[in-house]
Amino acid sequence: MNKYFIFFLLVLSQISFGQTFKKIIFSPSSYYSAFSPSVKPVMTISPGDTVYTESIDCNGVDKNGKKVTVGEVSNPLTGPFYVEGASEGDVLAVSFLSISFNRNYATCIEYFNERCLPASITKQFENKFNPVEWNIDIEKSIASPKGKYEHLKDFNIPTKPFLGCVGVASNGIEITSDDAGQSGGNLDMNRIAAGSTVYLPVFTKGALLYLGDGHAAQGDGEINWSALETSLQFAFTVQVIKNKNVKLDYPRIEDATYIMAVGLDATLDNALKIATKGLLDWLQQDYHLSIEEATQVIGSSLEYKIAEIADPKVEVVAMIKKNILKGINK
Repeated sequence: MNKYFIFFLLVLSQISFGQTFKKIIFSPSSYYSAFSPSVKPVMTISPGDTVYTESIDCNGVDKNGKKVTVGEVSNPLTGPFYVEGASEGDVLAVSFLSISFNRNYATCIEYFNERCLPASITKQFENKFNPVEWNIDIEKSIASPKGKYEHLKDFNIPTKPFLGCVGVASNGIEITSDDAGQSGGNLDMNRIAAGSTVYLPVFTKGALLYLGDGHAAQGDGEINWSALETSLQFAFTVQVIKNKNVKLDYPRIEDATYIMAVGLDATLDNALKIATKGLLDWLQQDYHLSIEEATQVIGSSLEYKIAEIADPKVEVVAMIKKNILKGINK
């Protein structure tokens, strides 16, 4: 699918070959807690249009520190955007031109998820979700916990703003915004940052794209059951891929460094198999590798990222660096 990534580089460079793309500014006034096929779209966008919009944090708090959702809405979503020309069986490519902060703090919680540590440790956090506020130094691109811990007074981490939720409506099924599936969803993959492209299988007319769940940073697995949650502003563009030979079973991600295939399942073993199969399919589709050739490429160069364990489904991402693939004779 590298040829599609090249297309997006051209879009990012504002090369349109005579086609006029619209610049759209969208300020959301309502948010949703599921990737639903039954919600009325907030607007229709065309492939190549650039949409400038924003998200609120997972607790429904906006850039001004005001809670703008009613009740316990988890990971409020911006959208859905109806994509002109998208239909079932297509692939929707969502390319992020920019993702940046629109406030100077994030929140986390004191917690360890039971999937990541022995019960003797995690049980002390049962039913306890003590909040922790982090300061974001936007100019220095660092974040630090706010004056609560004796040994962390000089502790800071680099920020990397990214969206936790990127997904489309499934076929007649609502996926809640704290879960994910074949149509994407709450992926919590920290490489879905500015300059990345997410490829999603389309299940319904117009795709119905939802985005949200802003993060300032997150370790692999989101083992606190919370990243550094914040509100973000971002710009994206989409492309509809109608090549029937390109079939996606699960989302794929691409950036300047990696191609990445997502696997989601209730168990780590099955999520790993789905992710590896997705990467194998990608290499065979785009690089025309035989299964024997693929054993050597994947076996020598594969990387895995356990992107999410706190949500209902475990997420494993199979990754391979693009500079390694340059040596393949297509």
